[in-house]
Amino acid sequence: MKLVANEILYQQANILVELNPAEGWLYVNWQGFQNYDVIMVSCEKILECLIETGSTKILNDNTKIEGIWSGAAKWVGQDWFPRMHAAGLECFAWVYSPSTFSRLSAEKTLSLMTDYSYIKKFDNIEAASDWLRAC
Repeated sequence: MKLVANEILYQQANILVELNPAEGWLYVNWQGFQNYDVIMVSCEKILECLIETGSTKILNDNTKIEGIWSGAAKWVGQDWFPRMHAAGLECFAWVYSPSTFSRLSAEKTLSLMTDYSYIKKFDNIEAASDWLRAC
């Protein structure tokens, strides 16, 4: 069986967005400390990648995020996620960071949303991947 490598769609110091052609989803790997401006730019790129690839699933890996980013929670929850959903996002597997502050920021984002039925939270990539495959 031939393995197909992920295609890098966008890369900066804080984020890597790849298309996983074997699974048919976008893999988003966040890294380090995040702030409002960096999150906005990165999220807009993720939206562009979703539209360009026609993907409906995202594996959102926060395992390498450090610190708090709750300043962006309202924008992510009330602006970006609704636009992602409108653009075709059907399944968003959110793998939490081991950082308590990052986890609290993610929880704050979800608490500000009216509909997050297409988002499921995980503590590891394997469980998130299994859910996405069945989604």
